[in-house]
Amino acid sequence: MALPKVDAVVVGAGAAGGIVAKELAAGGLRVALLERGRWYTPADCRKDDLRNQRTTVLGNGTGPDDEGNPRVLVDSEGNERILLPSEGGYNNNAACVGGGTLTYGAMAWRFHPKDFAMRSSYGAPPGSTLEDWPLTYDDLEPFYEKAEWEIGVSGDDSNNPHKGPRRRPLPMPPVGASKEYTILKAAAERLKLHPFDIPMLRNSVPYNGRAGCMRCRWCVGFICEVNAKNGTQNTVIPTALAGGNCNLRTNCTARQITLDARGQATGVEYFDERGRLQHQPADLVVVSACAIESARLLLNSKHRLHPNGLGNRYDWVGRNLQGHSYSGAIGYFPEPMYDDLGPGAGIAISDYNHGNPGLVGGAMLCNEFIRLPIQFLSFLPPGIPKWGQPHKDAMRRYYTHTVAVQGPTQEIPVFDARIQLDPKVTDKFGIPVARMSGAKHPHTLEVAMKMCGKAAAWLREAGAAETWFKTAGKGLSGGQHQAGTCRMGNDPKTSVVTRNCQIHDTSNVFVVDGSVHVTNGGFNPVLTIMAIAYHASAYIAREWKGTRFRS
Repeated sequence: MALPKVDAVVVGAGAAGGIVAKELAAGGLRVALLERGRWYTPADCRKDDLRNQRTTVLGNGTGPDDEGNPRVLVDSEGNERILLPSEGGYNNNAACVGGGTLTYGAMAWRFHPKDFAMRSSYGAPPGSTLEDWPLTYDDLEPFYEKAEWEIGVSGDDSNNPHKGPRRRPLPMPPVGASKEYTILKAAAERLKLHPFDIPMLRNSVPYNGRAGCMRCRWCVGFICEVNAKNGTQNTVIPTALAGGNCNLRTNCTARQITLDARGQATGVEYFDERGRLQHQPADLVVVSACAIESARLLLNSKHRLHPNGLGNRYDWVGRNLQGHSYSGAIGYFPEPMYDDLGPGAGIAISDYNHGNPGLVGGAMLCNEFIRLPIQFLSFLPPGIPKWGQPHKDAMRRYYTHTVAVQGPTQEIPVFDARIQLDPKVTDKFGIPVARMSGAKHPHTLEVAMKMCGKAAAWLREAGAAETWFKTAGKGLSGGQHQAGTCRMGNDPKTSVVTRNCQIHDTSNVFVVDGSVHVTNGGFNPVLTIMAIAYHASAYIAREWKGTRFRS
């Protein structure tokens, strides 16, 4: 039986898709929201250190539920590996209602104004595709504010002079200080830096009917059992469903965007929860499936007028894949530092995001979330065995006596860091899977190493008796901060979508997620993803006239 036509179909119920669905539904559009995963509860993600270890960044505690969607990774030597979602290098960022916002660390950063004008500020390093955004900080400022107040952000960045202007403070105060916070704040002030409380998409007090954080150790990679961690699954998606204009369908995997003779979208083909192929007719399509899967869906949506994939006339879909090169340092302190107060991360500095002599960009630096024992393995000093008595001795010595400071180094985009369709490997539905290839720009690694030195200096000033670096590898970057594969721009020959996230040559298809980022900032990107979702939704709702986007 044919499905009834809707005004809009949104693919992906994560950080961006949930917001788009709610905003369009509130604007009077009939919306079908498709999500390839399911809607999890805290009972599905129990506080079990081993079960929920972050083997693939956020782990698979919140999807994919099976190994039916592999990916292919091509390394710098041309060697190919088929990777399952449970394996490292897959670049998983969750598959569920809420996407990564269900289990993320929830840092809620606004990008720096200069992050939107990197080429103008620094020039483009050779071998890079560094470019300015077609949007400015001022364009997004009201949408940053809307995300902070509607989704819910706590913190206090008033002591940060290295930020763009804001019209309103954050709606909730910060979570209280920990021992790490106290010593790092004093050390930063002695170094003439500007420490401040990290903005978090986390309730520090009851907010909008949800409880405040109970400060447990199980945070990153886990569902919050008191609903204090704010994502689209417990804010905008329930609002969209309650309004009656939005229909959410879980366990639905999109195969392709269907197109008419003019190359305009007519809807989305997808496999439903029972594995049946369905077609959802719609007047417009919004792709919000994350940078890897959004690019894959466009590339799989071929047509006589789009032989290389939708939006790919000039071979830019899938290019410029970025994540973040997390870099910093770990310090050993003679006295115990572990006080078991979650989420752990609490204090940051933005003094090194820009203005580093000879460097393009930089990074925010902050103390790290609580490391559960299985996660602490990557924080041990170099040379420590991974098993045996020396390993046990090292865990006993370092686990409660270390503080980690690191940050997301802003990456220099590279044209050949990319997503393609693999010519041989398909998923369980027979859909060609993502083929990942490329590497980081050399200057990204240079910037990252400098950030390691800055973090180590902060730790030594705080009293660390020894420090060691935590460095980034040379390989392709993605993970839960993946971005860049469908970048926005004014020139159709060097971008995929407009400043309003509309595909240049297909007026009724939009891409709204981190894939549209021209650069990914030196901060966690989720608040910018949310702000862009509000921005693009406002454009769609404003331009919607009943026939404006109809094919």
